[in-house]
Amino acid sequence: MSRDSISIGFSPCPNDTFIFDALIHNKIDTEGLIFEPVIADVEELNRKASAQELDVSKLSFHAFLNITDKYILLRSGSALGNNCGPILISKDVYTVKDVSALKIAIPGKFTTANYLLHHAFPSIKDVEEMLFSDIEGAILKGEVDAGLIIHENRFTYLDKGFNKILDLGEYWESITSMPIPLGGIAVSRDIDINVQKKINRVLNRSVQFAMKNPEESRAYIKLHSQELGDKIVEQHIALYVNHYTLDLGEMGEKAISLMLRDGLEQKILPKSNIDDIILSL
Repeated sequence: MSRDSISIGFSPCPNDTFIFDALIHNKIDTEGLIFEPVIADVEELNRKASAQELDVSKLSFHAFLNITDKYILLRSGSALGNNCGPILISKDVYTVKDVSALKIAIPGKFTTANYLLHHAFPSIKDVEEMLFSDIEGAILKGEVDAGLIIHENRFTYLDKGFNKILDLGEYWESITSMPIPLGGIAVSRDIDINVQKKINRVLNRSVQFAMKNPEESRAYIKLHSQELGDKIVEQHIALYVNHYTLDLGEMGEKAISLMLRDGLEQKILPKSNIDDIILSL
């Protein structure tokens, strides 16, 4: 693959298709780059990036902070924010005191949801990985006691009769006073630095275009979110696309650095000797 052709992984979730639509469909200046999309569940993307199968990829921050020797974070495209974290739910009523003894479904080992679960409950042992969309069903069938929900499920779980044990995003914010780093866009360190910066410029341009022209991406979003109603799609984008998506800024950088430091201290993350984990422009 030439350096003009870039494999780029992202999820079918509305926030991703929203920000990548202009980039994929040449609605902006791509500076000569050709992007080849790989659309997959975020945990599959986490694994593909870990195996260095993608030039650029959406990653859970938990996954990214495990592979900073292979990838560097772009300044644009990230999902950080407030009141947008994963939620631990159950059918039966449990309290936070019960959590360590429960069997919990997680949407992937390297998801930020799993990171935040172990950050809040270090003694948890019994977890089971499954596709995020299967978690609610597993709870209802009694296959697990509780589960971590992400994406659009956070908008609908109460209507389905589930109980909230703990909003892990709120917990993170209460102890750190920082936004929640959920996912980011990382580029392979094997790619020339000038191309890395070009990719970041193009992605920033794509995010700006999406924000200024929200109707332009509607068909692409609906193509990949056929089971979601318009209201849920709009809520999803509003929650996960914000000023941090345009650029991390100082607060975004601090939040990611804090997650790295805390993860190392709690041994959720492996030792890292990489200082430059975010692309410098």
